[in-house]
Amino acid sequence: MKLTYEAFDKTGTKVRDVIEASDPAQATEELRRRDLFVADISPVGPGGESSRGSAAADQRTAASGKVLVGGSKTKRMKTLAMFTRQLFVLVSSGTPLAQALSALERQMQDEQWRDAINDVRLKLEEGSTLSMALASHPECFDSIYRHMVAAGESSGELSSMLQRLAELTHKRLHIRSAIQGAMIYPALLSVVAFGVMILLMVFVIPRFGELFDSLDTPQPASTAVLLAVSQTVCKYWWAMAIGLIGVVFGLRAYFQSDAGSRFFDTIVLKLPKIGGIVRNFSTARIVRMLGVLLESRVPVLEALSLTRDTTANVHYTELMDRAEKAVAQGQEISSVFGESNLITPSVYEATRSGEQSGQVGPLLLNLGDFLDEENEVTLKALTSIIEPVILIVMGLLVGFVALSMFMPLFDVTSMTGGG
Repeated sequence: MKLTYEAFDKTGTKVRDVIEASDPAQATEELRRRDLFVADISPVGPGGESSRGSAAADQRTAASGKVLVGGSKTKRMKTLAMFTRQLFVLVSSGTPLAQALSALERQMQDEQWRDAINDVRLKLEEGSTLSMALASHPECFDSIYRHMVAAGESSGELSSMLQRLAELTHKRLHIRSAIQGAMIYPALLSVVAFGVMILLMVFVIPRFGELFDSLDTPQPASTAVLLAVSQTVCKYWWAMAIGLIGVVFGLRAYFQSDAGSRFFDTIVLKLPKIGGIVRNFSTARIVRMLGVLLESRVPVLEALSLTRDTTANVHYTELMDRAEKAVAQGQEISSVFGESNLITPSVYEATRSGEQSGQVGPLLLNLGDFLDEENEVTLKALTSIIEPVILIVMGLLVGFVALSMFMPLFDVTSMTGGG
């Protein structure tokens, strides 16, 4: 078969070409004999394009608005975690792979996932490897998943690799769920606060305005401002709605562009408190992913390339790109980590120690678990601070509106009493 590859030579120059081989493992070995360090290799599909597709291409598909198999990304990850766990149990118990896939296909409720598993099973029965069959469905099985399966097949340890994949997928799902769960209550409070202010502006304050007009009483500055804002909202709500929709779509289009994405990623990293949390989560993701891939015997350059493609922040993507080029030139990963302020000194020291002892994978895995636990504690602490702050702001706004509306009434009452 023909496979397209991306590799680096001894000088660090990137090479892209096509090679004939029976499978990716044989192609990788042949390229190593040519003194080329393989970063990515995949079969050539119809039309001369790589049929495997990278994680970056998977991310671009999601970003472009196309619906992933199984609906949302979280739902897809849940289905993938369940599928991997059950496939590991069946394969480890001695069930033939095709038979295990057939059993999972029958019990899969999502029709699109069922069709994908059926296609993978048919390709296996036709003589394809599991990793090659999974490559036909990048919307279900991302690049990291496929590379780890390929590594498990080449080493003859597919069962243990499926176990690692199940643990990795479960860990990623757990972190995503923790972040979403921590943000639900603050987001709900924000929506309620916004809704209350809209109701006050549209229904409550206009009634007070009519009352004040009938009484013909002088109005404090705060009351006059609120009445003017309320009248503007009631009169031009349609223009505000159109403007808000335009701003939302405009910002979305801008942030999806290269310049907008870089600007957003830069601002996020510089935000007080938030920037530190983003750095910690990004570092933990890189450390955990790199540790799993290296421990799974994925070549270092491939591991760095795959980890780079899973990073969401452009600055971390560039960091991993520099690390990949440095390793291709014979340098160590820690040499790049040590020069960047994106990586904490503890991670740099741990990486350097792992390289010196030859235990980078296990050390990064342990460090990733530690960072994940630390990030969860930080996230919960931040959430516990955000919630009362939103409640206080909401109370102050409602109190300001109430005082502004009732102060003229107090003046009328005092004037009436004085008369």
